[in-house]
Amino acid sequence: MVGLVIVSHSHALACGVVELAREMGGDDVLIAEAGGLDGPDHATGTDAVRIMAAIEEVAGPDGVVVLMDLGSAILSAEMALELLPPETAETVVLCPAPLVEGAVAAAVAAKIGQDRDAVAAEANRGLAGKLAHLGAAPAPGGEPGADAPDGGAWIERTLPVDTPMGLHARPAARLVQLVGAHGSEVRVARPGGDTDVDARSLTAIATLGITGGQTVLVRARGEDAERFLDAVDALAKAHWGDPPEPEAPPAPTETAGHSSGGVPASPGVAVGPARHLERPEPVVPDVAAASADAEHGELVRALEVSRTELEQVRAATRRQASEAEAAIFDTHLAMLDDPELLAGVRNAIDGGSAATMAWHDAVTALAERYSEMESPYLAARADDVREVGRRVLAHLVGDGLSPPTLSAPGVLVAAALSPADTATLDASLVKAIVTAEGGPTDHSAIIARGLGIPAVVGVGDWIMDLAPGTVLAVDGDTGAIDVDPDDAAVAAIERRAADLRAAREEARTAAMGAAITRDGVRIEVAGSIAKPQDAVRVADAGGDGVGLFRTEFLFMGRDAPPDEDEQAAAYRTAAQALNGDPLLLRTLDAGADKPLPYLGQADEHNPFLGARGIRLSLANPALFRTQLRAMLRVAVDHPLRIMFPMIAGVAEFRAARAILDDVRAELIDEGTVVRDDLQVGVMVEVPSAALTAAHLAREVAFFSVGTNDLTQYTLAAERGNAAVASLSDPLHPAVLRLIGLTCEAANAHGRWVGVCGEVASDAAAVPLLLGLGVRELAANAPSIPTVKAAVRDVDLGAAAELARRALDLEDAAQVRGLVASSD
Repeated sequence: MVGLVIVSHSHALACGVVELAREMGGDDVLIAEAGGLDGPDHATGTDAVRIMAAIEEVAGPDGVVVLMDLGSAILSAEMALELLPPETAETVVLCPAPLVEGAVAAAVAAKIGQDRDAVAAEANRGLAGKLAHLGAAPAPGGEPGADAPDGGAWIERTLPVDTPMGLHARPAARLVQLVGAHGSEVRVARPGGDTDVDARSLTAIATLGITGGQTVLVRARGEDAERFLDAVDALAKAHWGDPPEPEAPPAPTETAGHSSGGVPASPGVAVGPARHLERPEPVVPDVAAASADAEHGELVRALEVSRTELEQVRAATRRQASEAEAAIFDTHLAMLDDPELLAGVRNAIDGGSAATMAWHDAVTALAERYSEMESPYLAARADDVREVGRRVLAHLVGDGLSPPTLSAPGVLVAAALSPADTATLDASLVKAIVTAEGGPTDHSAIIARGLGIPAVVGVGDWIMDLAPGTVLAVDGDTGAIDVDPDDAAVAAIERRAADLRAAREEARTAAMGAAITRDGVRIEVAGSIAKPQDAVRVADAGGDGVGLFRTEFLFMGRDAPPDEDEQAAAYRTAAQALNGDPLLLRTLDAGADKPLPYLGQADEHNPFLGARGIRLSLANPALFRTQLRAMLRVAVDHPLRIMFPMIAGVAEFRAARAILDDVRAELIDEGTVVRDDLQVGVMVEVPSAALTAAHLAREVAFFSVGTNDLTQYTLAAERGNAAVASLSDPLHPAVLRLIGLTCEAANAHGRWVGVCGEVASDAAAVPLLLGLGVRELAANAPSIPTVKAAVRDVDLGAAAELARRALDLEDAAQVRGLVASSD
């Protein structure tokens, strides 16, 4: 598989791009980040040595594609190539693609096995979808329905697209992955459109601009074309893998009691006098243009100053809210480099326009195009265009935008707010936000949520007619607005606001404490990691150690396996970050679905049922022994646990344990100190392991249920297969029954059971899992505080009754309904 490296001045941005790319391409995509400078705080900048290390981390026979943001990132990447051995450097391509869009497209292309040059080309097409939305010509496609000499006849189907945002990145990625799993040639088009596009290209699909409620025409030819179209049909019927969005609660209507409302956009309640933003708007001057060169120079200056301001706003937002909210400004920054927008401005300047008028006209036209789009999500982006336009224009005509201000504390009332307006607000003055326009997906609404400011949007123009100082009671949970509330209503709102503030503060503080149920039972809420550096995030989030270290990522994307010292260093790095909390290491879990080139693995018709997990380790004893030696060496100084994956029964566990015992004896003979109290357990991923857990429980120290694979094997629904994605729900009663059987066997022998699949990060599933007998959860780092809070709300007696009722239900939908109704 082609490796990917993300280079950015911002460490947080690079990590976010990696996370998004993995979400689209899958966890097994070989991708590393080199964001920021070296050091604990990863200060803003780029570092050639970090980039070199990231390339080496993912380098392999298929090559590496490096994506960079701008400026010194490019220079540092070029320097990194000079530092690499020539044989490695020549396999690396520095790709000029846009960072975020290119990374997503490249991850999907790498996932389906395209070569290095094809992955780089797909990344370079990353802006195609955005350009198409902004009015540029779509990427060229083939002749619709044309037959190649030996390709056979095309067959086609027209399928509904019922996702709220249409064929956006995730559904399109699922379609691309489905194409990669079949041998057919596939093209997609708008019904009646003149252009079809290659369905292997995520960006080409994006250029079609298919929105929710429309249809897509899928054409295929080849030996399995009919089977492929059946699979796509199933994917479409499963909402393209996206669960239907719940309907927004109805907005309150105006009553005689002066209550009205809009759309809830940010939770919380507040009461205070209405205040309006005070901000002068830049005015386009009616002046003659100077020389074209001078006007171009003014445009460049205004763009660069605006870029600096937006980077500062982004950094401030990240400090005050989070990286997710700060990343919204990446859209604004990208707009400053938008080739279509800038080409129009430059052409107008060359035609004799002043930079001010050229910029104003181009931005106005672009905003209007967005406003006219059918998708409410895309139409809302018009406000982003206007905000960027206003900022640059202010620098063209003067000293830049004056920040919006409030004259005194109160409820901010505005027609609309830009993300920059929201991010620069003084939260000590703004008790709540109410806007006449907008929706809950507006970027300003997202930032308000990150800042913890209650907000109601889409109230209507009447709100702008209120006199300044009018008292408003705002409920960001329901969208209700009470105009001139009486004293009793004000007192109730203030009490509720105080309670919410106290609850938020308690949650932040409690994240570092133990997760103890109402009836006094401590539950371990640990983290799940793929790289040693990820352990720091787990510790910072309050994790009780690491409940799953997927060590296979140390073995992937390279020509030879890591040696004993390299592995020991990686495990020690993770353990040291956990400050004495346990680190659970899963031995190599690879197979034909995640092949290692140096093992010479044969292709398998069904790799999920082949030589993978512990089977692969037992078949390669030298590789297995080296990994176990590294683990045992680190276990001397740190609380390690070892777990064998893909165990089908007692015989496999005994075979693996025998090798571990032999390695232990070998180290002792060499004079190495080895712990004799090491916990060794197994993953329960195969139904047979759960069904024979009573036998395994006599010999293992613990069980860790891998719900992702256990669900796959129990429901015969392949992971990552979009056509059966709707079947893969770990809360299906059949899966829960296997977890329950495992817990019963463990309890009978004094063993503990953990869960390390995605469901461990689902706070709603916590009562059910604990009710079945689970006592450890390995969640992703961001979910740890939420999962801990959910644990503290659980009474184990009530949870056990909930689990008993769930096991009697028919399917996962009924179980989820039961869990929701029990809140």
